[in-house]
Amino acid sequence: MSESPTAAHPALAGLNDGVAETARVTFVDHHEEGGARVERFRLGNGLTVILWEDHRSPVFAYQTWLKVGSRHEREGKTGIAHLFEHMMFKATKNHPDGEFDSVMEQRGAQTNAATWVDWTYYKEKLPSGNLAFVCELEADRLENLVLNDAQLESEREVVKNERLMRVDNDPEGRLAEELYALAFERHSYGWPTIGWMPDIEGITVADCMGFYDTYYSPNNATVVIVGDVDTREALGLVQRYYGHLGAREIPAETVRVEPPQTAEKRKVLTLPLAAPKLLYAFHATAATDPAQPAIEVLDEILAGGESSRLYKALVVDGEIATEVSSWAAAWAQPGLLELGITLQPGRSVEEAERVVDEVLAGLRAEPPSEREVLKAVHGIEASALRGAADTGTRARRLGTAEATVGDFRWYWTHQEALRRVRPEDVHAAARRVLAPDNRTVLVGVPAGGAA
Repeated sequence: MSESPTAAHPALAGLNDGVAETARVTFVDHHEEGGARVERFRLGNGLTVILWEDHRSPVFAYQTWLKVGSRHEREGKTGIAHLFEHMMFKATKNHPDGEFDSVMEQRGAQTNAATWVDWTYYKEKLPSGNLAFVCELEADRLENLVLNDAQLESEREVVKNERLMRVDNDPEGRLAEELYALAFERHSYGWPTIGWMPDIEGITVADCMGFYDTYYSPNNATVVIVGDVDTREALGLVQRYYGHLGAREIPAETVRVEPPQTAEKRKVLTLPLAAPKLLYAFHATAATDPAQPAIEVLDEILAGGESSRLYKALVVDGEIATEVSSWAAAWAQPGLLELGITLQPGRSVEEAERVVDEVLAGLRAEPPSEREVLKAVHGIEASALRGAADTGTRARRLGTAEATVGDFRWYWTHQEALRRVRPEDVHAAARRVLAPDNRTVLVGVPAGGAA
């Protein structure tokens, strides 16, 4: 459900009197679901505010989402979005280095941040009554961050060690990175969010300040507030702390269009693994593509639980593998459907691939049953419902939708689209995505062993 941007809203009565144009708050639209009302507002400077007032627990989540992630980087500067996320916890003109974390801890806050391909976000979860406090701190670091060489070098070492731990010295992390680099020839989704090590080592303070001045702008940001807050008070505080900020020009994105894949890609890596690993990546769709819901149902049918096709064939019946997983990316631009298989020690990659080929060929040949599709949809819905009572989880899902597809309501409309998926939709998705020429295969061979 939605309303006209010019429609009256009781929380705005008198709020815009005598304020600068950049601080004027407009009601944009809303969504109602199960007695809950989630509302979207926008300041004159472009800052989007999503509010879900919910008084069931005396806590609230406050999250700041920036529409910038690793896909917006350029070659030679990969990893800057993630490195800069670390820098945002340093000093500002109003708060010395280390104060952000210490005062948040004193208020009982849970804080963290994350960077991904399409976005970066900063999150807090606090007891009720701390809204003005967190508003001031978040607005301050959006505007007044102080950067210097010492701070950069400190965080650079943290990120380099993180990369060493999660990728360079972790066989599974190395496989995942290699899979994406092989699957994507041109698109920036092919490089790691943490960045390539030479790029991390080469990022300068000037690079960081340029990144901050470009992307950390109110018109590129969304504040999501979920929980025990008053809507009018929240809007007044956001207006007070963010309303003076000016919008900046966000550069048009240069999309590195991925060419269609016309033949299977394959690579074998010898790594310190306990057992062989087999990874597949199939080029799929963007989150807003009409086929995306069917691809997610297909993903669930493939490896969503012990009764899924691949798990049953590889783990239960064949006893070839110990673990089967899959994931369908729902990103702003076309991503991948991934499969991961860990083999039993002593079992060969060749026999595992024969079974995988049979399962995939079966899905390309015939539609799944109505019952199988319904079970898959229910499995996806159950996953979505888990954690829905948590204010932080709900805020993250709203922020992800707003930052990825530009509309927080996708949180619900996507679930509705999943319920409309039929066997013929899944069959079409399987034929489109699971074609042999559309796949990238990465084989991890244990050092000293054979595949």
